[in-house]
Amino acid sequence: MGDRLYRVFTSLRLTVTLLALGLILVFWGTLAQVQLGLYKAQNDFFRSFFIYWSPGQSSLRIPIFPGGYLIGWLLLINLFSAHFRYYQPGRKKYGIIMIHLGVVLLLFGQLLTDVLSTESVMHLRNGEMKNYSEVSRRYELAVVDTTDPQVDKVVAIPESRLLRAGDISHAGMPFTIRVAAFYSNSSLTETAATDHVQVQTTAGTGSGIWWRSLPRETDMDKRDMPSGIVELITPQGSLGTYLVSAYLTQPQNLTYNNRTYELRLRLERLYKPFTVHLLEFKHDKYPGTDIPKNFSSRVRLQRPDTGEDREVLIYMNNPLRYAGETYYQASFDPDDQGTVLQVVHNPSWLTPYFSCVLVGVGLMTQFSSHLFNFAAKRKAT
Repeated sequence: MGDRLYRVFTSLRLTVTLLALGLILVFWGTLAQVQLGLYKAQNDFFRSFFIYWSPGQSSLRIPIFPGGYLIGWLLLINLFSAHFRYYQPGRKKYGIIMIHLGVVLLLFGQLLTDVLSTESVMHLRNGEMKNYSEVSRRYELAVVDTTDPQVDKVVAIPESRLLRAGDISHAGMPFTIRVAAFYSNSSLTETAATDHVQVQTTAGTGSGIWWRSLPRETDMDKRDMPSGIVELITPQGSLGTYLVSAYLTQPQNLTYNNRTYELRLRLERLYKPFTVHLLEFKHDKYPGTDIPKNFSSRVRLQRPDTGEDREVLIYMNNPLRYAGETYYQASFDPDDQGTVLQVVHNPSWLTPYFSCVLVGVGLMTQFSSHLFNFAAKRKAT
């Protein structure tokens, strides 16, 4: 049984089958983006071990096709197994080793990109300065101690934790947060509606608001707007229940033990050890037309711990690469007074380049060895 399984994993038929399944997966996943959207299609087709189907309105999930992770891992196993089965030591095989190693790095590098990379945005208005970027599809509940007018103390609770029942405690909070209800996507209205229910809170903004849960958003141009009800509990008792929502433009304010706090459900922030100050955003057009010619952001980069202070011009095809992150000119405000920079952090970004070089060198090495042997035999003849 073990020998038969070994032959299956080392067979060329398995390689061809997996490559064919990969082609079908890419074609199917690309078409599915029309209905599911980019992010859901990526998660359902390429960042999963199986593609599932649910009959009707049932919660049952039936695997019907291998996903990207399963095909990728099977290709790696097949590649390693075939290499060790057919590999014969010698100088003539150095090229084969490099080709195989390059393909392995290419597959493994894609896995590292899925696991380690993060994408966020930094939205700046002219003259504004920030030391953080925001993840556009993840939220957090920020508990901010605003007692000191110079420094805010922040405890950020990720949305994934709010979705789980139970109490949330942290050394930086003098109270415990109990999540009474939380919707990953919601609708809020100030008028009574038959498909909404009234928000039941005892403190802060919330009375007179109606809400309901919505399905998760998959459109690339839209995002979820979560809402929830949380209760603040202290050793002396409850401080009340508060509505937290991405719809609320103002935070919920409260006072406890002579200290002031804010509750705000906001986009997840990734803080930096430096600040980016937007000096000027320019949206150039061709004379006499509305056709865009150039988008550029002139920013000032300041890092107190190193004393760095310099100006950088970011424009299309000329991003800022700094501290392991890449800042691209992605969008701008309609009034041309603000910019949107896409921030990409990908520790394994060099892996595909190195893999391609390794495969190329391996192909050249393997071809050259056969060419030199052929030339030597022909000369001897």
